[in-house]
Amino acid sequence: MVRPETVETISLLDQPAANNGTAGAQLAVRDNNTTGRFLDQSFSLEAMKLADEADPATVVTQFADRGVSFVLADLPAQALLRAADVGRERGLVFFNIAATDDRLRQEDCRANVIHVAPSRAMLADGLGQYLAWKRWRRWLLVLGSHEPDKLYAAAFRRAAVRFGAKVVQERVFEDTGGARRTDTGLVQIQSQIALFTQSAPAYDVLVAADESQVFAPYLPYRTSEPKLVAGSAGLVPSSWDAAHDQWGAIQLQNRFGRMFSRRMTALDMQAWTAVRMVGEAVGRTQSTDAAKTFAYIKSADFALAAFKGRKLTVRDWDLQLRQPILLGDGRIVVSVSPQEGFLHQYSELDTLGFDRPETQCHLQ
Repeated sequence: MVRPETVETISLLDQPAANNGTAGAQLAVRDNNTTGRFLDQSFSLEAMKLADEADPATVVTQFADRGVSFVLADLPAQALLRAADVGRERGLVFFNIAATDDRLRQEDCRANVIHVAPSRAMLADGLGQYLAWKRWRRWLLVLGSHEPDKLYAAAFRRAAVRFGAKVVQERVFEDTGGARRTDTGLVQIQSQIALFTQSAPAYDVLVAADESQVFAPYLPYRTSEPKLVAGSAGLVPSSWDAAHDQWGAIQLQNRFGRMFSRRMTALDMQAWTAVRMVGEAVGRTQSTDAAKTFAYIKSADFALAAFKGRKLTVRDWDLQLRQPILLGDGRIVVSVSPQEGFLHQYSELDTLGFDRPETQCHLQ
């Protein structure tokens, strides 16, 4: 299921393709079927785009009536919860491929939702570890005025505490409306950003929380002092990067490019991963029973190779997929977290996001 709305972006280069996410799932279906031919298994995908204000429960019911068991959900948090609650009664399992809300892994977790998308806490921790490793510990936190921006800022505050950084000051960039590309000129932006960032306490990095795409891409090279920018612009944490080419990723990138004539996005990769999780579990269990497949994915025996240098597994306390976080600058991957030296008694990947002792999730 795909959400009807998309976020307007400042840069034309960031405008999502019409098949963003769906393309990744289609490639994964092809990959599953390549292996499935030898195991007498076949996989298919049906994309369903919700109309504006549509109730996702209606689509979930339609899926269940037709015998669908696994649903990839590109939905906002509240719509995902609505779909999951209705689907649970019909035995549907959801793969959250988009929503980064920590509450979906915490107090609002659901036992039939696997989170393939990283949480905001994982993204913030991935960046926070690198900044701590570099000893850039003084952060100027700039956040947008929309609710998602505030939630992302909260994740950065948490990361600062976890990794020994200090937020020296917070500033809110108010969204006053207007078209992002037509109502402001380069000269006006150049002056506005310099004015907005002047007279700040001494800091090493400006950390931006701007999921709404209002101001963050304007920050690099326009701050009043020559400072680094990270977060929603500059050095950006994500689950995937179009420049990622290590651990065999180049072959996946090339296959995707040949098939769709564009670069693979994080949403594409999250959808690809979800479909491959199903394919891997079905292949290992030699069963198409949805309950057996779901149980295997949640078990300690499950692991998925996903071109990120580590096997990906599922946390049993909140059904979040463990995964490295890539840090990119728009041209190359600068680093990959978890960083060297951040140790954990079970998995270094559990240094990203909410660990078992911190969880407020009670799966039922």
